[in-house]
Amino acid sequence: MPTQTVGDYVLRRLRQWGVEYVFGYPGDGINGIMAAWVRAGNEPRFVQSRHEEMSALEAVGYAKFSGRVGVCAATSGPGAIHLLNGLYDAKLDHVPVVAVVGQTNRGAMGGSYQQEIDLLSLYKDVASDYVQMVTVPEQLPNVLDRAIRVATARRTATAVIIPADVQELDYVAPGHEFKMVPSSLGLTQPGQVPDSDALGRAAEVLNAGERVAILAGAGARGAAEELRRVAELLGAGVAKALLGKDVLSDELPYVTGAIGLLGTRPSYEMMAGCDTLLTVGSSFPYTQFMPELDQARAVQIDIDPTLVGMRYPYEVNLVGDAATTLRALIPLLAERTDRCWRERIESDVARWWETMRMQAELEADPINPMRLFSELSERLPEDAIVTADSGSAANWYARNLRFRGRMRGSLSGTLATMGPGVPYGIGAKFAHPDRPVIVLEGDGAMQMNGLAELITIKRYWQEWSDPRLVVAVLHNNDLNQVTWEMRAMQGAPKFAESQSLPEVSYAAFARGLGLDAIAVDKPDEIVPAWERALGADRPSVLDVRCDPNVPPIPPHASWEQMKDSALSMAHGDEDRWGVLKQGVKTKLQEFLPHRR
Repeated sequence: MPTQTVGDYVLRRLRQWGVEYVFGYPGDGINGIMAAWVRAGNEPRFVQSRHEEMSALEAVGYAKFSGRVGVCAATSGPGAIHLLNGLYDAKLDHVPVVAVVGQTNRGAMGGSYQQEIDLLSLYKDVASDYVQMVTVPEQLPNVLDRAIRVATARRTATAVIIPADVQELDYVAPGHEFKMVPSSLGLTQPGQVPDSDALGRAAEVLNAGERVAILAGAGARGAAEELRRVAELLGAGVAKALLGKDVLSDELPYVTGAIGLLGTRPSYEMMAGCDTLLTVGSSFPYTQFMPELDQARAVQIDIDPTLVGMRYPYEVNLVGDAATTLRALIPLLAERTDRCWRERIESDVARWWETMRMQAELEADPINPMRLFSELSERLPEDAIVTADSGSAANWYARNLRFRGRMRGSLSGTLATMGPGVPYGIGAKFAHPDRPVIVLEGDGAMQMNGLAELITIKRYWQEWSDPRLVVAVLHNNDLNQVTWEMRAMQGAPKFAESQSLPEVSYAAFARGLGLDAIAVDKPDEIVPAWERALGADRPSVLDVRCDPNVPPIPPHASWEQMKDSALSMAHGDEDRWGVLKQGVKTKLQEFLPHRR
């Protein structure tokens, strides 16, 4: 058998783990692995981004939508640094991602050599569960295998650092001798179930409740049938944390939608009125949107024992897989005969969606962003994957899109970093090349990351069996979410020097790359634009001129709070009259007569 290098073995081991793609950017710190990629015939596939942060975010998107570990690679020094933001996104959203990172030669370490950075120290937080440097070939299988296992089992980011000279050494397997650590492939996740006593105590709490609310997060994905059954038995409503938007269909009449600042009024009112709370697979951080601390008895289910008991004074904490635990709990639950609470929730939900329709139909200058999302919601293919960026796009994604069927969706939840929308979409297309992907992107995020990654889309799209990847840009020349946060939270007017964006034609940029490009300047152009993009034979960019003064009103906002925000802008906010007009019109829709 020909001699193989450490670089050869890295790729061989990744193939043995079933890794199909590595999202990366080259550099001389990983030249030994790059050379091995040539010899390996590009297996696993190297997917080149425009920037290492995008490589990490593409690995996160791939992992989120495939359910498999994402892998990214970068060179030493600046390349390793650039990966950090995407790896923190993986860590904070509990997504398995492994980074393979280069380092300067062992003989140069400690000599202030070019691109020499103490990567073990740099990565000890982002990859706190597992980060190791390979200094001899015999280490390799154990370190790489453990990085993959830990990332998968603990749903986090891990890192393997390989000095450049080590990559070129002949691979030598660990032997059957002292201070050697052989390794093996494979990992089977157990279907963890709490003990019967804990299940019994949880059932007692839930059966005693008269007004039960369920909060479901990303950890409840795969437990939709069990969640439906529990909600029916208890006569409960179900609110969804932002990362759990695709856990249950929004067509179910008792699903109240998102919770929190980006949430819905039915979710807010359900939490304010419940006497019992069941949280499944969520570490939703904003306690102020949960019941008052002495209001409700509460039960939590989470597979991670380090995350139970947080956010709320839970009476029973069940550690286990969501679907398995709910299945064990269901026989212990008594069916609720009084449906008044459920009927009230369903009435509130129906009215809310009618309010959303009314708000989306309001005129704006030139386009109401809610209208863009509302029209998409009605036309989303049932197998669509939707990614949203941080910023105002996240507001409308959370509130105005109704998920159904096999739809999937995600954004940067806990880190809430700017710019993951397009790289998430690229990762999603590599995970599911046969499904349409829609990216909902603010123009700030588009200028930060999205424009460059359109070049990546241009490079790879013809390999996807379904070529549809639609990037819709909310073009308002304003860092809109921060502008609203300054107004509402700081009582400060818009600071144009920090908030205004330079004018860019996103359609022209996309057209120059050979992508389908659609400029949308009028409300009646929205529907034809969506229909064209969703029927296109290539990726599309929708450049949509949106009104920055349409307010993302929190579900608990009162007239008094809105008046105070308006008064804070009276002196110095360049958009004060537009904001006041749109804010009053939008809020008023909650109180006008509805069709129901």
